[in-house]
Amino acid sequence: MIYTALGDSITFGENASSWANAYPQLTVSALNSCSRRVTGYVLARPGWSSCDLLDAVIWRGASVIRHAAVVSIWIGGIDLANAALLSLRNQQPLPAKQFAANYKRNLRGILAQIKKGSHARIICCTQYNPFPNSPLSVEGIDGLNRLTIEIAQCYGANIAPAHTWFEGKQADLIYGYRKGKIEDALSGFLPIHPNDRGHRVIAAGLAPYLIPRN
Repeated sequence: MIYTALGDSITFGENASSWANAYPQLTVSALNSCSRRVTGYVLARPGWSSCDLLDAVIWRGASVIRHAAVVSIWIGGIDLANAALLSLRNQQPLPAKQFAANYKRNLRGILAQIKKGSHARIICCTQYNPFPNSPLSVEGIDGLNRLTIEIAQCYGANIAPAHTWFEGKQADLIYGYRKGKIEDALSGFLPIHPNDRGHRVIAAGLAPYLIPRN
C-alpha cells in the first residue's frame, strides 16, 4: 500500500527531533510493524498555506498521488495563523469571510486534483488548537475545522479528528508551548508544532484511518 501525506510544517516534521519521528514516518512504521506493507511519501514544506499546497499538488504531486491507496491532508494552520497575527497586530477582528473563502477554494482544489489523478481514499485531518487560552484562536480553529469537515464531506473524504487528540494536552504535546496564547508567537517563534510525543499521538490516532477497508 502506498500512503502519501500532504501538508505544511506539521507534516514535514518541523520541531520533531528527526525526520523519522514525524507522524507520517511513525504511522508507516506502526502499520509495517503489524505485518502490513506500506510505503510512505510526503509532500509538505514549512510555511505552506493551503494555496501553496494546492500549487504543489498541481505541479509536483502527480507522481506521489497517482498510485497512492490513501492520501492524508493536514493544512490550514498557516492560513489561520497569518490571519490571526495580522488581526492581533492591527487590533482588528479576524477577517473571517476572506479567510473562509480562500481556504474553501484551495481545499476544494486540492481534493478535486487528488480525485482527478487517483482513486486514493482521502483523509482530511482537523487542526488542534496551539493557543487554547486565546478566544480568537478558539474561534478561528473551530471555524477552520468546520470548513474542513464540510468540504471533506462534499468530496467523500474521511475526517481524522486530530483536534480531539490534543484537546487539554497541548502543554505536553506542542514544542515550545508557553502560555497557550496567540501573544506567545509575537516574539517570532511559533509554538505550534508537535514535539516528538505529539507526533506519536498523531500517528497512533491516524493509523487506523489508513488501514484498507475490507
